[in-house]
Amino acid sequence: METLQQVMMGFSIAVTPMNLIYCFLGTVAGTIVGALPGIGPSAGISILLPLTFGINPTSAMIMMAGIYCGAMYGGTITSVLINVPGESSSVMTTLDGYQMALQGRSGPALGIAAFGSFIAGTVSIVLLMLVAVPLVKVALSFGPPEYFALMLMGLTTIAGLAGKSALKAFLVTFLGLLVSTAGMDALSGHPRLTFDFPELLDGINFLVVAVGLFGIGEVLYTAEKSLEMKFVTTKIKDVWPTREDWRLSWKPIVRGTFLGFFVGVLPGAGGTIASFLSYATEKKLSRYPERFGKGAIEGVAGPESANNSSTGGALVPLLTLGIPGSGTTAVMLGALMMFGLQPGPLLFTKTPEAVYTIFVGMLICNLIMILTGLFTARFFSELMRVPENILGAFIITFCLIGAFALRNDMADVWFMAIFGILGYFMRRY
Repeated sequence: METLQQVMMGFSIAVTPMNLIYCFLGTVAGTIVGALPGIGPSAGISILLPLTFGINPTSAMIMMAGIYCGAMYGGTITSVLINVPGESSSVMTTLDGYQMALQGRSGPALGIAAFGSFIAGTVSIVLLMLVAVPLVKVALSFGPPEYFALMLMGLTTIAGLAGKSALKAFLVTFLGLLVSTAGMDALSGHPRLTFDFPELLDGINFLVVAVGLFGIGEVLYTAEKSLEMKFVTTKIKDVWPTREDWRLSWKPIVRGTFLGFFVGVLPGAGGTIASFLSYATEKKLSRYPERFGKGAIEGVAGPESANNSSTGGALVPLLTLGIPGSGTTAVMLGALMMFGLQPGPLLFTKTPEAVYTIFVGMLICNLIMILTGLFTARFFSELMRVPENILGAFIITFCLIGAFALRNDMADVWFMAIFGILGYFMRRY
């Protein structure tokens, strides 16, 4: 009963006109930021943080929650339409979402992603309200053995995602692990696999690799196939998923919702791991796993639900323990402290109105997200009518801007170009 009273109190604060405006602005800005390759929600909140100066802490956190929710869906747009993940948790969406777009079904792909994101995001916030404290105890019970087992499970599922050749999958997995170890050793502080290049001291960012492999690599592969101007048509009216689409998608949405929330609770896991595990789960459980990677709508519904559900889960350790569950919540942790709110158990007792206003604000953000997502899906679907050579030039431009904006470092642009060339050869062979 006490929780219900606090929720009603938060609702009365969140629905004030100014807070609704901040919620709308944050969600729309987050969707745009999420759609730009390489930016992502954490960078988006960092860039837009100065806009919250002078705003009361509750309104500022509602706006940041809107950016967070919007960015998680915004990454779907470019993943589906141009095979470029807007942020890391949208990588799995490229596998089937882009194939659906090539088949003229970009509308249903964006539509089911919007509905899945809304359902999963809403359920995750409700779960956050109900089981925040008990779930923290579960998350704290995870030690090095459990994390090792989780990572090992994630890596071994790659064999199931790779198609016919498990050997190729494990070789590329090993290459990925090798690339990820470049930089400063966390324990000793010594450079590792930098080859005396100072640009490698900070390591190679995952988004730089993803945008290079999926974005630049695909453009180069498409350019080689044909230099002629070709129009890819799509049915703009089919934004709403069909009854068959819902039949195939409702179970992946449910599974992705609960899987994403649980993974989000684990500190350091986040939406990327949740979406990978969701995709692997759906392919494993499917009666027709050969459809995955060729335009299976389940491959969009599951991962998109999981990465949006992880937003609610990631707030559990942030608000109850002061431990960020993802890169984005790490930025939000700094913002909370900047506004004089100290995350931890006392936050729920000293300022419950702020906590539950943020919860209700995120529910409203999810509602705004699905409305704007379905509305803009028709507009973004028109991109599929642009000739491939013109679209390719714009994709490369956005990839370059996104790679540079990540850390304002030209080294990331060069790394992206290298992995783009590698992605082309991997795509071709």
